[in-house]
Amino acid sequence: MTFDYDLFVIGGGSGGVRAARIAAGEHGARVGLAEESRMGGTCVIRGCVPKKLMIFASQAPLLAEEMRGYGWQQAQTGHFDWTAFRGKLDEELTRLENAYTRNAERAGVQIFHQRARLADHHTVELADGTRKSAKHILIAVGGRPARIGIPGDEHALVSDDLFLMDELPRRALLVGGGFIACEYATILNGMGVDTSQAYRGDMVLRGFDLEAREMATQQLTDIGVDLRLGLTPVRLSKEAGRIAVQFSDGSTDHFDAVFFATGRSPYTGGLGLENTGVRLRPTGAIEVDEWSQSSVPSIFAVGDVTDRVNLTPVAIREGHAFADTIFGARPRKVRHDLVASAVYLRPGELGSIGLTEEEARGRGPVDVYSAVFRPMRSMFAGSNARTLMKLLVEPETDRVLGCHIFGPEAGEMIQIAAIPITMGCTKADFDATMAVHPTAAEELVTMRHPTRRHDAAKVA
Repeated sequence: MTFDYDLFVIGGGSGGVRAARIAAGEHGARVGLAEESRMGGTCVIRGCVPKKLMIFASQAPLLAEEMRGYGWQQAQTGHFDWTAFRGKLDEELTRLENAYTRNAERAGVQIFHQRARLADHHTVELADGTRKSAKHILIAVGGRPARIGIPGDEHALVSDDLFLMDELPRRALLVGGGFIACEYATILNGMGVDTSQAYRGDMVLRGFDLEAREMATQQLTDIGVDLRLGLTPVRLSKEAGRIAVQFSDGSTDHFDAVFFATGRSPYTGGLGLENTGVRLRPTGAIEVDEWSQSSVPSIFAVGDVTDRVNLTPVAIREGHAFADTIFGARPRKVRHDLVASAVYLRPGELGSIGLTEEEARGRGPVDVYSAVFRPMRSMFAGSNARTLMKLLVEPETDRVLGCHIFGPEAGEMIQIAAIPITMGCTKADFDATMAVHPTAAEELVTMRHPTRRHDAAKVA
């Protein structure tokens, strides 16, 4: 059978574009790609990139306070100009979107700026009604923000909407306790918005290391976020141009904007999967094997739509591995067990790789090397902000099972720590590494004795 393309990609985000570029540019495949929104996807347009730029912008008040502690008595931030920032942000996102498009086209990818759906195992139907056939189809459509399904939730915004607002609200509520909710609360608070955050749990960032979660929870309160734990909205309504929020404890409060940051769902609705027999998991994600292949041999999926590890670098690695495997005669899989990540709060970030302390002790004996201290920079300025450095070590093999850092620039530090840990390093390898002084990160190589040990008897 003759096909229009060797590969057709649905989705122009990080994973889809990487797969398309490698397949076409390096392996000579004929590739088509459809994107219904903006090239670059979640990360570039409505996620990692604009969010990190907002985090940078939001840290000015904390920096000014710190500088006053260093003697700059007149250090002030003044009024934050959202309009000016938003204009510059839009220019940067457009630049990145154009770069994604140019790079894909230079590699030989034909781009269709419209929605696509599956007509059968080898056919994609575009929004204009035209059909394109392909030997292989890759689904890389990502996810979309989820709502919580309460009366009046149409009055709330979702995380994507923050980047599109004409003006900042005076008073805002973030609903959720995951990394998106916490980062957004940090951003809005730093930009001068009276910010509240409601989360049904007893501390934020479920799934991360408990000790780091405790520090992140405390930090949100310390920087001025009105953190309401054990609480969730049950009804929203419009009242005099504001949003009235009724909470699970019976109380009611009013806000100018309410943001749902309660997770994201795989974007599989209306994709035509019913025409193919592609199996979905209970979460709505596409079920794939270790090669990113679905239950239909000609159809593959990468990125958040598979709900494996929902991070941009993972989607990129999956897309690249797919292209090398199918078109480059270089079969390779992607490891999902050791993936570093960072939560961009201020002033302290949370960086993590490997097992949490709770996960490690559930597996058996583990030595915990943990140091909590006031770093030189913040201590001199009079801040009580604390930093955490933690290594989890398997006593029998001395292998480092996990690393967790809470403090300024933890994202930068965990990237470096991830290299030896991914290589299977031991605690002795850390001990043999000379410290760089004075740095916060030197604690990772100077902790000589375990802070505590969890043994098999205690776990049992």
